[in-house]
Amino acid sequence: MCRMTQQQRQPKQTSWTVERIPDQTGRVSVVTGANSGLGLATARALARRGAHVILAVRDEEKGRRAAAGITAERPDARLEVRRLDLADLDSVRAFATTLRADHPRLDVLVNNAGVMAPPRTLSAQGHELQFAANHLGHFALTGLLLDLLTSGADSRVVTVTSTNHRQGRLFFDDLSGERGYAPMAYYNQSKLANAVFGHELHRRLAEAGSLVRSVLAHPGYTATNLQTAAPTGLVKLLFGRLLKPLAQSPDQGALPQLYAATAPEAAGGDFIGPDGMAELRGAPKQVQLSPRATNPETAHHLWHVSEQLTNVHFTFRRQSSPSGA
Repeated sequence: MCRMTQQQRQPKQTSWTVERIPDQTGRVSVVTGANSGLGLATARALARRGAHVILAVRDEEKGRRAAAGITAERPDARLEVRRLDLADLDSVRAFATTLRADHPRLDVLVNNAGVMAPPRTLSAQGHELQFAANHLGHFALTGLLLDLLTSGADSRVVTVTSTNHRQGRLFFDDLSGERGYAPMAYYNQSKLANAVFGHELHRRLAEAGSLVRSVLAHPGYTATNLQTAAPTGLVKLLFGRLLKPLAQSPDQGALPQLYAATAPEAAGGDFIGPDGMAELRGAPKQVQLSPRATNPETAHHLWHVSEQLTNVHFTFRRQSSPSGA
């Protein structure tokens, strides 16, 4: 079967909505940060289409309330709430261990959760919080669940980054911000790390002959508690109040990651974002990663550092195409 061109694979810019999500019955999906915002919108949309959705959340009570809201709308929704603190690698390993014990396969992993612009804080393992939660936790989680994804059908890893990745730098000589820390600069670093990881994961999967797709997405400018809960006053004022009227809803902002997770035409290595001005809002379309995100030397260095800091090493398996594909 010939590969579709990028132009053929482009989402129709004004028409792709949740109604176009294919039937997800029988598919198992993990969504990190699923108790609110983009994660909740993603979990709800997948559950509506029949997926078994695992809400991976740091606060289980908030997760249960989110699940109750979904089941109030769709009583037959198949949901699980499981605790996952992405900033704590012990929690990531515990989550992966119990998930592997209960599920023989995984079809979709949406690496959605994140923190934004806190004062300098260290994770349980001593890493800068944003780099730990936004990148290292998702790197480790993906590696620990990759065999389940390899056993799934049309499996996807969706890594959610931001347009801020284009302003990001990777401070390899000071990843923890010990010598100098600026909240937004280290947020941008974590979002660049997401972009580098998602792109490099695609390259390594393709090189190994794996059928698992690594797809990237960003939500544009969306009103979520990522900004309103940001402890840094200027960020909270700017994004949580002054610019909030310009933001789109979480349901709209989640469309790129839902497209990446479900659309048959979403290919490994694609980067999906909104089609509006400056990619701030709109329907899903394919957009461009920054040159830093696709730099092979940067990718190799980040991958090596991430393996060292998490002690997680990926095992890639070649797969045969399903019969009839």
